[in-house]
Formats: sequence, C-alpha cells, structure tokens
Amino acid sequence: MTVQASGWSKGLQAKRPTMVGNVGCGARRARSATGCQVRPLRWRRDDRPEQAGGRRTATCEAQQGEAPGALTPELRAAVDRLVGENKIVLFMKGTKMFPQCGFSNTCVQIFNQLGAPFEDVNVLEDERIRTGMKEYSQWPTFPQVYIEGEFYGGCDILLESYQSGELEEYVERVLAS
Repeated sequence: MTVQASGWSKGLQAKRPTMVGNVGCGARRARSATGCQVRPLRWRRDDRPEQAGGRRTATCEAQQGEAPGALTPELRAAVDRLVGENKIVLFMKGTKMFPQCGFSNTCVQIFNQLGAPFEDVNVLEDERIRTGMKEYSQWPTFPQVYIEGEFYGGCDILLESYQSGELEEYVERVLAS
C-alpha cells in the first residue's frame, strides 16, 4: 500500500464510498468499498465545549464491526514511510490549495506564514485513511500534524505554539537539520 501526499488515494487504488439516499440536512448514508453500510450523520453536543465552542457538531459513526482494525499493516507502513520521508506532514480535510475545514485552513495558513514547506494528505478521499489515522495517532480529530516523524498535535496545539513563538523556533530547527 502506498500513501502519497495530495492525492495518495490513487496509490491505494481504493474505491470511494458510494452515496445512497438522502437522510436530511445534507447528510447521506454511504457504503464502504467492502459493502458495509455507514450510519448516517447524527447531531450531538460536543462534550468538550472549549474546543468546539459549544456548537453542535456532526459525527459519522461506522456500524459496529464495519472497520475492525482500520489501521492495516499496509496502511501503517505507508504512513510510517510518508511521515518519515517528510519533515512536516499535515493530514487534513481537503488540500493545502483547497482546505475543506476551517481548522485545516488554519494549519495551512500557519505553515504558509512560517514559510515552511509541508506535505498534505486529504483524509476525505478515503474512509480507510481517515479511520486508520485516528487509530495511528490516538487522536480523534483532524487536522493532524506530524513534524520530524512525530505526532505534534491538532489545530489547537499548533495554533497555541505558533502564537507563543515556540512553533517557529521548532520548525526552523527541523528545517535546518
């Protein structure tokens, strides 16, 4: 399995989920490449209001047993290779040219402001990478930032370290090495 930045799903040669039915509020049910049905979006109150601003957020949950061990050995090896070969990798919703999430856009803007080159991986292209990355990093949300092969954090951590000046110093050290 290969993971490529900005369009890596071509290397996976995976089928994108097919959408079936309209559940309302724009939410749709999907069938994965294996044919298992994904539950429709449901609204819930985020239990971490300091991170979600107390807003309602949509979550999509796979049916129990649909993606057992979403992090396959092939996916783990591909992600290990990607984060090992690049100084900075951003797993995000969308691409750096077209972020599809405000938090992902914030991360892109921070790296652009620092002038730091980074690779981006669109987690919306394949459900396997999206669920597998949550297991890989033990971090439930996106974006996810990896610097020098290590998980750095999400948007909130990146933003805090950028505002304090810590991120700029760290990125300069990493890029100089």
